[in-house]
Formats: sequence, structure tokens, C-alpha cells
Amino acid sequence: KNCKQVFEVKRFNQKYCDDIDCKAIEALKNLEKIKAKEVKDWNKRKREIVKGMETVQDLMKITQVTFNKFIRLRDKGLPCISCNVVMTKKINACHYYSSGGHKNLTFNPDNVHSGCERCNSYLAGNLTEYRKGLIKRIGIERVKQLDELAHVTRKYTREELRELNELYKQKIKELK
Repeated sequence: KNCKQVFEVKRFNQKYCDDIDCKAIEALKNLEKIKAKEVKDWNKRKREIVKGMETVQDLMKITQVTFNKFIRLRDKGLPCISCNVVMTKKINACHYYSSGGHKNLTFNPDNVHSGCERCNSYLAGNLTEYRKGLIKRIGIERVKQLDELAHVTRKYTREELRELNELYKQKIKELK
């Protein structure tokens, strides 16, 4: 098409000639480079579009993962807040006031501490012992502040969640 020479198929499924000096091969390589750049540009635009379409729930999940990672790094080496057992296997980021019922405290570092799988999952947080451990770690005054904040309702915006996510990503970098 480009070099105006007769194309003879020499191999099964051959679409282009083998001539090294062929201008068509050179044009094809340039076309591949252009297509690769277009794909890269499209992927970049697509990421921006998807980022703009994220719902509050999507951002809550993303921020929760980042926040929980921060809590695990912050409390690394500490025993379970509830049963005071040194954790070796799965470490949970345990909320004193549940995330589902107290959105205001979902990303409050005073409300979340590392705990073992047994206490968090199988003993529903082991809250009586959790409170004792919480008082030992952060003091009675901060626990009272948590009690007051627990009854405040809150709805996060997309921007707030993005900012929180970036804040905790930065704190994770500092801890590492």
C-alpha cells in the first residue's frame, strides 16, 4: 500500500512484507508509536474521569483501607487493646465506637487501635476490656471526649475523604 510493491505471503498469517528497506514497515512502526501514545493518553483521561465519578461510599472504602493501614503501623509491636495479648497473626484495626453507627469517629485515631482477630471478630470488640485498655493508652480525658463526640452525626464529602486519604497516606510514609 505504501511502497507500491507486490506483496507475497511467505508465511501463514503474514500481513506485511519482510523487506527491511520497505517504507511500509517504517510507517507501521511510527503508527504503533502513535497508537501507544494515544492509549497512554486515554488511560490517563480515563483515570481522571473515574476519579471524578467516585461516590462517597467508594471514597469511604478507600480511605478506610488507608486509615486501617496507618493504625496497624502506628500500633506495631503493641499488644491487643482488649486482651493485652501480643499479636503475631492477623492484626485488626478495632473501633471502640463502631464505624457503622458513629461515622463521626470512623477516622478518629483515638477511637481505633490495633486488636487481635479473636477480640474484634469473635467477641464483638470485647468492649469492656477495650475501654480499660483505652483508658490506659490515651487517658480518661480523651476517652470522655470520644464519648461526647460519639453522639454527633456527620456526613463526609468527597473532598474531605480525599483529603483524609492523602493525610493518612502521608502519615504512613512518615511511620515507615
